[in-house]
Amino acid sequence: MTRLNVLVTGGSGYIGSHVVLQLLLSQRYNVAVIDNSANSHPESIKRVEEIAHAETGERHSVRLFQGDLKQRGDVEKVFNYFDEQEEKRGVYGVIHIAALKAVGESGEKPLEYYMNNISASLQLLDVMRAHNCFRFVYSSSATVYGEPPAVPIPETSPLQSESPYSRTKVFFEQMLRDVANAQPDKWRILSLRYFNPAGAHPSGRIGEDPLGKPNNLLPLLAQISVGRSYGQLKVFGNDYPTYDGTCVRDYIHVMDLAAGHMNALDALDKDAVFHDVAPGKAKAYNLGTGKGQSVLTMIESMRKASGFEYQYEIVDRRPGDVPNLTADPALAIKELGFKTVRGLEEMCADTVRWQKGNPNGYR
Repeated sequence: MTRLNVLVTGGSGYIGSHVVLQLLLSQRYNVAVIDNSANSHPESIKRVEEIAHAETGERHSVRLFQGDLKQRGDVEKVFNYFDEQEEKRGVYGVIHIAALKAVGESGEKPLEYYMNNISASLQLLDVMRAHNCFRFVYSSSATVYGEPPAVPIPETSPLQSESPYSRTKVFFEQMLRDVANAQPDKWRILSLRYFNPAGAHPSGRIGEDPLGKPNNLLPLLAQISVGRSYGQLKVFGNDYPTYDGTCVRDYIHVMDLAAGHMNALDALDKDAVFHDVAPGKAKAYNLGTGKGQSVLTMIESMRKASGFEYQYEIVDRRPGDVPNLTADPALAIKELGFKTVRGLEEMCADTVRWQKGNPNGYR
């Protein structure tokens, strides 16, 4: 069977590396990655190749391009490489994950977020168009919903951006619809609204390795459990209208999230997926479990998984936090065949296994 060429931007990062592994394990794709290593490490790709070989018995090679999406020449280099291969089949599709993603930091560096998440992404689309590549899976975010009027949150919930980061996701989704509407006979675009990715590959060989103090709860708890100190652990508010007063989030295992990207890539050529959008073929799906977990529940679950007794203090609410972000994943289940098969206990155990085996990440 002829394998299709797929480009994953940000493919050596946390989510990207698990997506690349999923593509390799399918044995249906040749995979290329472009990454500037701003918040990732190329070691992850080496380990992905090793895991894929161990699981399939086949040697896999990922073509890694060290490059920046803001530099058009770096992007052109990837597409030219595949255009010049003997088969001259070019790039079949792009899974666009590369982005800056810290909500708090985005308020301090809005220009950097707009340049990375919007300008660079538009340039990527322009290069794709120049090379007749029109299949696109976009890494969006549940932050596009702001404080939703109803929970669990369906895709029909109004989009509300409450930070520069979330605005980049809302704006770019709207841009993607405009692009698809302008050329309905060419573009096929699916935006995946992630809820809270967590966990790691069960081998413990690849996982989340943020630079500096983690912005997300699970990697912070994991690093604290192996002795990395960030001062007193803080819980921001315990007076929210949730079951224990702390914020509730929908945590999805990163392996299930990666499988969701495969579902989306496979669905791009299915007209039935786009039955309710017109004129262009652009649509968004939630990727979550449909089950919310509070901050205190996550701390207790990580205590059980790691054996570490966390000490924390309750402090004032943090600006911008909303009480509950839990997905309604029904549409993705129905139309993409998406499903989550890993629960909270497995998620925490895999996170701990990764961190204990790699106390300093890939470095």
